[in-house]
Amino acid sequence: MSRHSSLKVSSLGSKRRSVLKRVERLEQLKLERRWAQGDAVTGLPKTKVVK
Repeated sequence: MSRHSSLKVSSLGSKRRSVLKRVERLEQLKLERRWAQGDAVTGLPKTKVVK
């Protein structure tokens, strides 16, 4: 059985993610000085994703 041509995954691996993981958000907030060690890791403020 063959796959339909629209289901190719050739360029999905190089696509930029639009959502950061929690660790990445914490690093970004540390750089912006909006989060410090010991602060809660839940309910983090939103961060802009640099494209």
